[in-house]
Amino acid sequence: MTSMYTKEAISEFHTLLDYYKIKSEVEVKKIFDVFYLYFKLDNEDDLYITKYGLPIFRNLFPYNFLTDDNWFKKNSIRLWGSSCTYKVKTKEIDGKQRDVVVKYNRMGQEIPGADETEELSSAVFNSPFEEFSLVMELRDTKYESHGKIVTQKPLAIYVPSERAELWRMGRNKSIMQAKLEVHKDIELDMFRSYVMIYEWIKGIDAAHACRMGFLDDNEMIVLTLRVEKEMKNKGFTVKDRKPHHIIIRPQEDSSLARNKQENLLYAVIDYELLERTGERETNIKRTKRVNYLVKQKNRFVLSSSKYFPPHLKHVNIFGVHYIFGHAESTKGILWVLGKDPDLFDYFLPERWGNTPRTKLSSHHEIYYTLTKDNIHLVWKVSKVGTQPDMDPYREDERKILEHGFNSPFEEISFAIELSEKGIRTVYPRAVYMFGNKIVISDSISDNSRYESHKRYLTPDGNPILRKDYKYIIIWGYWNGPDEKLAAKDGDYLEGISALNAYRKDMISRDEYIQLLRRKEERLKKVGFEDLHLRGSHVLLSLDSIGNLLKDYEGIPEMRICNFELLKKIP
Repeated sequence: MTSMYTKEAISEFHTLLDYYKIKSEVEVKKIFDVFYLYFKLDNEDDLYITKYGLPIFRNLFPYNFLTDDNWFKKNSIRLWGSSCTYKVKTKEIDGKQRDVVVKYNRMGQEIPGADETEELSSAVFNSPFEEFSLVMELRDTKYESHGKIVTQKPLAIYVPSERAELWRMGRNKSIMQAKLEVHKDIELDMFRSYVMIYEWIKGIDAAHACRMGFLDDNEMIVLTLRVEKEMKNKGFTVKDRKPHHIIIRPQEDSSLARNKQENLLYAVIDYELLERTGERETNIKRTKRVNYLVKQKNRFVLSSSKYFPPHLKHVNIFGVHYIFGHAESTKGILWVLGKDPDLFDYFLPERWGNTPRTKLSSHHEIYYTLTKDNIHLVWKVSKVGTQPDMDPYREDERKILEHGFNSPFEEISFAIELSEKGIRTVYPRAVYMFGNKIVISDSISDNSRYESHKRYLTPDGNPILRKDYKYIIIWGYWNGPDEKLAAKDGDYLEGISALNAYRKDMISRDEYIQLLRRKEERLKKVGFEDLHLRGSHVLLSLDSIGNLLKDYEGIPEMRICNFELLKKIP
């Protein structure tokens, strides 16, 4: 299955950069679990080179095989098929020259013949980054089970800077917009072309082999069905399966290359409709969730053998450990709680920002969502930098105005400290800073936190709290202790605020008031107060049959779930 920041994947890519003497200051991007060496060319073209392209990365610069019109005309051959595909010989660079396949990606285009077959009616062409990711994953299935599917090696993605109207590229606007909506985490521009570069595989396709007499019709059908079956055994399918997508290799004696079992050797090409089977998709989500639960349990433990990606940094803010890094897809910044870099990807905004969400409060921007990795999260827009809507002539509200809203980092540090002192809280997971700027009106702004935090800097040298950006705090959705879920992912608890429990007659008015007083007293004992304590700040738990979870005294177990106006008592 695919993994997040495995030691092997990241270490391999950076080892290859060193091996091929590629400068350390080059930019590395990770899109759909694939690492790319990224170049912004002088003419504003973009070039993404995979690990397979690194040995010949200079050959893959577009002028060395594609954009030099004279070279391309003399050294390219148009290949069979409905897509725009060429075999091209690169120029010789540093003594290296290769035959490559150049293919223009067809995302956003209507699939020919889609209205004639039910199987194609719901299909859409992969984006270039989706396609490369799936091909890489298919190649890696050789480590999961016996046998392997041979494919072309994906070498690079070239994106010319020129923009064109959709109709000139054959793209359907509604199809393209749907693609962009579902894949906001991919760096796509609907008005630019995307050119995929693959290695060239020697041989001929099965249909051509049949016409040349290497196979008869029945052998071609048997081979096509065999490839389909072996692909499904690996967890993949291609909706437009054709013998033209299967490459076999004739030998000098006019026989076809076979393995020790006398089965035809083959390679699969054309991946624009490649996708995971439903079973594999489910298994991947399940595996990622299980890995996540175990890693969350041990988030503050870092093995000495753990590989730390160079684009991530360990930081400590207010005594709390975070993994710091950039969210490339949004130009934002992310701090993930703990010491384990493997957790970072789970909280990138593309994993949760566009998934269906449920608003949890009429007064706050707070939402529940199930991420693309099947993780339950609650995210809340921080109010830091704005004044509480309070009346200065009321004593309790004046104290709130003087204190102001806590920063995300204060909220998390308070949650950690309270937990260490025996006060149950919901679990903080991450802080995310949006990449786009905002403007807060002077009439409602509060600069106190920007002043108190200005000495705390990111590894980039910027303040961790910046006035012109919005922050989100990500919390775990309460459905049980991390330790319990890591041991067994099931038998979930359900959270309900004390206020909602009262409204649903689960607790009486007296019990409700008693719970708030008890919480107030317990906070005071450990040196804290909630300046605006409400029943919505206290979370109770329901077991699997809907009963309130209670302690040994018969009192409902409570967790604090709101920290924005929590204050340390001097």
